[in-house]
Amino acid sequence: MNVLLDEKDLQKLIVIGDRILIKPKTPQSKTKSGLYLPPGVNENEKVQIGYVLKVGPGYPIPSINDADEPWKNRTEEPKYVPLQPKEGDQAVYLQSNAIEIEFNNEKYIVVPQSAILLLLRDDGLFE
Repeated sequence: MNVLLDEKDLQKLIVIGDRILIKPKTPQSKTKSGLYLPPGVNENEKVQIGYVLKVGPGYPIPSINDADEPWKNRTEEPKYVPLQPKEGDQAVYLQSNAIEIEFNNEKYIVVPQSAILLLLRDDGLFE
């Protein structure tokens, strides 16, 4: 599935729930032995690697109703269980659960947290 978005600013995208926006890592065009691969061969792999760009708020928690404590201030703000991935992580994810979108002629992937197998968190990754 391929979705084309026309907006120009990536910062305006809001990721919902337990979803993660990933920029796929550019695939290798050669094997370790030196053979050149045809375009699109790496896209059929079951497991892919990419960089986490945006993370959703997480899994919503139902609000607790404190009927016995009327003095407490009640807020209607939803509470969430946060997700493990953080922006800048390198993620290994299952391609079968990924949804591909095209944004500003760039390819991005949206996956649920359950599709992520591994995270590599390096604070100096983008420096």
